[in-house]
Amino acid sequence: MSSPTPDALLGPADVRELAAALGVRPTKQRGQNFVIDANTVRRIVRTADVRPDDVVVEVGPGLGSLTLALLEVADRVTAVEIDDVLAAALPATIAARMPARADRFALVHSDAMHVAELPGPAPTALVANLPYNVAVPVLLHMLDTFPTIERTLVMVQAEVADRLAAGPGSKVYGVPSVKANWYAEVKRAGAIGRNVFWPAPNVDSGLVSLVRRTEPVRTTAPKAEVFAVVDAAFAQRRKTLRAALAGWAGSAAAAEAALVAAGVSPQARGESLTVEEFAAIAENRAGPDAPDTARLAPHALSTEESRPS
Repeated sequence: MSSPTPDALLGPADVRELAAALGVRPTKQRGQNFVIDANTVRRIVRTADVRPDDVVVEVGPGLGSLTLALLEVADRVTAVEIDDVLAAALPATIAARMPARADRFALVHSDAMHVAELPGPAPTALVANLPYNVAVPVLLHMLDTFPTIERTLVMVQAEVADRLAAGPGSKVYGVPSVKANWYAEVKRAGAIGRNVFWPAPNVDSGLVSLVRRTEPVRTTAPKAEVFAVVDAAFAQRRKTLRAALAGWAGSAAAAEAALVAAGVSPQARGESLTVEEFAAIAENRAGPDAPDTARLAPHALSTEESRPS
């Protein structure tokens, strides 16, 4: 592998100059906060355990700070960018700062929520500084759409990181926690200070590591049905599951029957259940006479969990 030049990564002055040349002003609408510290992006790559044979997909590359750090190590990097100006400029930035690796880079100009395929070899890792306002839906969509992604490291708002990594019984355990755990083992992987971003955000950031399950959750229930149970349980998280799942099951009595059959107390609340227990409840829903439930996409969140922090 060709070695990049020592100054290949973007520093604070580089980021500001590049943004000025492009007429780019970070927007809150798209949650844009550009990383301006080379040590931070290298730390992210190390924490993500990016390897020389990895095919990495990055969502929201912005001006390319993390992209360049990923190209230092990975075999290939595919970046998904929605912004027209940023998408147009990134290939030139890569070619100028890391010419020996430019042929290992690909750009997909699209909304990540609509990406169904990627060019080149299948991705093995996802590493991204995710826009805070769409972090969880994008993460779940990518994990669902690309099952070859084995390792993921995302930088998100600290509160979102806490929710994703929370376990049953935690006050912040909810829809993101359960759905992420359907795909992977999830844990917090560090904190990121505000001063490494431009502009500096008003919230703290955290790293979340997700390692895909070697064995999927054992269940005969379709994922959509399991996720429907999760959504229903947390839409009214203060209620017992007997009450919260009444709409999903058709009645409170039907919900109780499904819970008892699954070995879950009807008086329990969603925040105490594992993903396996949610799957068991889904398996025991009444048969063909049960009402249809809305089939939510893998990234769908309950009303409560989708509210901004």
